[in-house]
Amino acid sequence: MPSTNKLRVFLTVAIILGCFSVQVENAKTKEKKSKPEGTPVLWKQPTDISSRDLFLGPGGEAMRPDLRRLTVLKEEKGGYSKKYRVRDASGREWVAKIGKEAQSETAAVRLLWGLGYVTEVNYLAPQVTLPGKGTFQNVRFEARPDGWKRLDQWKWNRNPFTGTPELQGLKIMMALMNNWDLKDSNNQTVYINDRGELQYIISDLGATFGHASTTPLFWRFTRSRNDPSSFAKTKFLEKVKGDRVRLHYGGKNRGLFNNISVRDAEWVAAFLAQLSDHQLQDAFRAANYTPAQVNLLTQTVRYRSNELLNLRPSERLSKNR
Repeated sequence: MPSTNKLRVFLTVAIILGCFSVQVENAKTKEKKSKPEGTPVLWKQPTDISSRDLFLGPGGEAMRPDLRRLTVLKEEKGGYSKKYRVRDASGREWVAKIGKEAQSETAAVRLLWGLGYVTEVNYLAPQVTLPGKGTFQNVRFEARPDGWKRLDQWKWNRNPFTGTPELQGLKIMMALMNNWDLKDSNNQTVYINDRGELQYIISDLGATFGHASTTPLFWRFTRSRNDPSSFAKTKFLEKVKGDRVRLHYGGKNRGLFNNISVRDAEWVAAFLAQLSDHQLQDAFRAANYTPAQVNLLTQTVRYRSNELLNLRPSERLSKNR
């Protein structure tokens, strides 16, 4: 009799566990089916880079937030900076980022978008009052449009663009802007409903235009963000050996830069060269840098762009003789 009771208990537990397993599996299947599928996009060939408005950026005039009236919906958790989800006077929602990263991220988005990369849509307001929170300087507003579904993160080492010039070019741009915070959690896939696109963007570009030591022991203590003077003093190109380029990068995920070719560098440099100094200045003016900082940042980006363009001057000289 005792053995019969044990058998009944065993069967009952087995049935319960089986039902639970089926429910979990059904939930996973349902979640997988509900995830939208679209064409993966990291970069789009620009039709005319020289005509791109780097002051207004990817959202243009049409998507600018209406800041005449703001409603704070909630605080957004996570990350280095304080952030709030807000609704503007037109009813559109934004994530307002407060702090040192707001300026650097606004400019970084414009530089990447100018070259054809898909990015967040953001704008910077020099001064904003958030009801119940206070008045803040240099607040970045990042769009949360209807029809744009934010999905999971994408990984630098595993994505549909591995080995392509556009992914290699994006890595080079991260070194050019000194983005030392290259972690997968800063990457986002966004489904754009009306285009059927699954866009692969870098959602957090705040740790740019500063400095980080290339010595692992010291980089955590020397790193900075949104520091134009330190950015201008750092080295970008270390050397060219054969057909490989070594970039001066002090930050996370350094292995990403182990296989940068001269061809990769020249690919992105060709697009950078099409941005005028005025466009570069606009990207930094949009981030409310001072005139002196705008000029310093523009000169530094132009200098680094030229470094990429002139990786093999001796070869070019010999070919022209």
